Amino acid sequence: MPRAAHVPAATLEPVWVRSLLIGVALAFLALFLFVPLMAVFAEALKKGWDAYIAAILEEDALSAIKLTLITAAIAVPLNLIFGVAASWCIAKFDFRGKSFLLTLIDLPFSVSPVISGLIYVLLFGAQGWFGGWLIEHNIKILFAVPGIVLATIFVTFPFVARELIPLMQSQGSEEEEAALVLGASGWKTFWHVTLPNIKWGLLYGVILCNARAMGEFGAVSVVSGHIRGQTNTIPLQVEILYNEYQFSAAFAVASLLALLALVTLALKSFIEWRLRDTHEQFQEQGS
Repeated sequence: MPRAAHVPAATLEPVWVRSLLIGVALAFLALFLFVPLMAVFAEALKKGWDAYIAAILEEDALSAIKLTLITAAIAVPLNLIFGVAASWCIAKFDFRGKSFLLTLIDLPFSVSPVISGLIYVLLFGAQGWFGGWLIEHNIKILFAVPGIVLATIFVTFPFVARELIPLMQSQGSEEEEAALVLGASGWKTFWHVTLPNIKWGLLYGVILCNARAMGEFGAVSVVSGHIRGQTNTIPLQVEILYNEYQFSAAFAVASLLALLALVTLALKSFIEWRLRDTHEQFQEQGS
């Protein structure tokens, strides 16, 4: 007599319980995601497409968009390098201080972004630890692009590492060890063995890191100085326009971040699907 297939406990719940839970989840999504996004686009287009395009192409807005893209273009690759190196060390090796390194990686998740910005003020401000030396050598960190980049790197550096660490730990190191035994160099092993196995998790972490880098407000607000046309990113430009009662322009610029959120959500769903397929393939190979 064949064994009965195992039925997950969740499927044994009454239909009304499942319907209630699904309804609650959809209600929360509608209330906290779809309705706010629709409101942003509705307000952005309230005065028509001409006003919307004019707000996006306004000189200060273009400067904010350019600075945001430059910041993300610097911060994301650096966090990519750090994330791969840190996850490789933690997943593949045992060493003293491993738990401490994990704690440091999680630090930006537990520290307010405003506090992160104030740390850089303490270090590089006029009265900070290195302020006198920077002034003497005419080097600007705060209220300039370097300070914005540094603050963005700090608040975003856990994203890539935190996606790769559990993925690399679950895959183990057998394939890398086999490649090394067969004579492959460390670089070839990483490029032809490790990277193909983590590519979707890596892309997932990069997408989340980029979305956070482009949308960061708190830390960047502290170190930027809010200089129009010079140190304002997109979130800071939205705040300035809103405080000046230019609501349509503020929502028009904010819609760029909303579009980024929608694209990130779509890519996130696609990559999660690919990661699930990859995980199932590893389970089949293991069995």
